[in-house]
Amino acid sequence: MLYKLYTTREGDDDLQQIQLEPAKSRLSGELQIPGDKSISHRAIMLGSIAKGTSVVKNFLNGEDCLHTIDIFRNFGVDIQQNGTEVTISSSGFSSFKEPTVPLYFGNSGTTARLMFGILPALPFHTVIHGDPHLTIRPMDRVVQPLTLMGANIDGRNNGNYLPIAIRGTKLNSIHYTLPVKSAQVKSAVLLAGLFANGETTVIENTKTRNHTENMLAAFGADLSVQGNEITITNKNELRSTNVTVPGDISSAAFFLVAAAIVPNSVLTLKDVGLNATRTGIMDVLKKMNANVEINNERKSGGEMLGDITVTYNELKSTVIEGELIPRLIDEIPIIALLATQASGTTVIKDAAELRVKETDRIKAVVHNLTTLGASIEETEDGMIIHGKTPLTGGHLKSYSDHRIAMMAVIASLICERSVTLDDISSIAVSYPNFFDHVKKITNG
Repeated sequence: MLYKLYTTREGDDDLQQIQLEPAKSRLSGELQIPGDKSISHRAIMLGSIAKGTSVVKNFLNGEDCLHTIDIFRNFGVDIQQNGTEVTISSSGFSSFKEPTVPLYFGNSGTTARLMFGILPALPFHTVIHGDPHLTIRPMDRVVQPLTLMGANIDGRNNGNYLPIAIRGTKLNSIHYTLPVKSAQVKSAVLLAGLFANGETTVIENTKTRNHTENMLAAFGADLSVQGNEITITNKNELRSTNVTVPGDISSAAFFLVAAAIVPNSVLTLKDVGLNATRTGIMDVLKKMNANVEINNERKSGGEMLGDITVTYNELKSTVIEGELIPRLIDEIPIIALLATQASGTTVIKDAAELRVKETDRIKAVVHNLTTLGASIEETEDGMIIHGKTPLTGGHLKSYSDHRIAMMAVIASLICERSVTLDDISSIAVSYPNFFDHVKKITNG
């Protein structure tokens, strides 16, 4: 892939603008996808809470996950990093020290929301803040159940927005039905349940990603799962363990779709996580007639992984809704691009959650794909995409959102002329070597 980078200035920020040229031939080769972001976050958190030494391999060395490391270092946890291997030496949760500075979460919504399950149980005061984009993301969905457990949380708009201050206290157990399909809310309540008196139960109407449950079990928590009910107590002290993080299927999705839309392409992605709560993208690819094979399927650290090969094929439209949505919520931007190259009309609905991500992803996707010439309509909880439509080119916005930026880069591969993207700096959040991988498969 041919591209040119430019640095531009907007206010106090340096933006990394890029001009991208279409792919000149098919995509081919193999990629080792970086570690799963969700699992990397959780490994650092639980490894820091547990007594002993835990080693995390294939850690995602992205900005979001590095913020999580910095937070626990501020609590006095010894965390040593050597590339994608992280060694955590901790004396346990009770040894944490009160931080002398506010904790900075950057743009990481996962860090922020999961830490709400830990900070209220610490016997001291913490203040948390983030970058301008995280500061406008709502936190009430996690603040509400934690407040019911007795947490002392205050901030802007009654604790709905960062900066937020938390005064540690003893927490009480709760029996809580999730009002939204959110693994982050579920995880925050379960983490708080590690420190609460009695049994804490979370009930979800639709199963969401279960990395927190898997990892809590691996670290020895007293946890049980019965259907859609998860119960945890404070009976067991977490014990250190080693974690090998599978490749992130949300990152893999960009290259799965690239192979599915660039004619004659064949791509293999190695060691990708295949957790059943995350593989909605695979189901959609198959429903849309993509040629997908999984090989070398196996289990490691409670998580399934394997090698995925996608071979280009003519695509057809589908409907994406209901219980499928939580299994692919982060992949919807790239799925929307996929749908522009499928014959017929693809409908995505029940995805209003997209409006409270790093940006309003429904609005951002519709704007960018419309700019490229796609026929796409915004709805309240999703979008309607009419295909198959040739994409032309033009000037796109990243909206400071890594998934919107990467979708734009993949779209440029099939455009008729160049694409200019206003800023690619957000991509470092989840996929630091993204452009190395793009160049590798395009022989650029």
